[in-house]
Amino acid sequence: MAEIEEVVEPISEIYGEDGALVDEDAPSELPPSEATRRSMRGNKSRDTRPELAVRRRLHAVGFRYRVSVRPLPGLRRTADIVFTRRRVAVFVDGCFWHRCPLHATVPRTRVAFWQAKFERNVARDTETDLLLTRAGWTVLRFWEHEDPAAVAENIANTLRHS
Repeated sequence: MAEIEEVVEPISEIYGEDGALVDEDAPSELPPSEATRRSMRGNKSRDTRPELAVRRRLHAVGFRYRVSVRPLPGLRRTADIVFTRRRVAVFVDGCFWHRCPLHATVPRTRVAFWQAKFERNVARDTETDLLLTRAGWTVLRFWEHEDPAAVAENIANTLRHS
């Protein structure tokens, strides 16, 4: 738990208590509209189409796993697919939210708000990878646009060699 606090402490200097990026020079932004808020609530955090496709393939070849689990109990982060005994955490990241180099786009309105949000997401992903790796986990990250068969094969190879 001390390792988590060591890494989280510098992150807390970048983000305020509400999770917003701390930047005194940035103009304050209004909260999202009700329509945007509803749309964002509609985005699934688990059981997405790419994630389900990978899980189906893994299950078909005999692998059993846990879904949407916190690999480290003291850390409020969930992995999409978790192999607890082998300590392998798999994330299937969305191109929009996690800034895929091929497909990332920036909304036309409220650019500063979205840039800060995307930066927080990427920083959180990096921090999660670091914390899990330090705790002895193997972290695998894939993009939603990657071929599910290739992703499942990559995961299977990692499991066979761990």
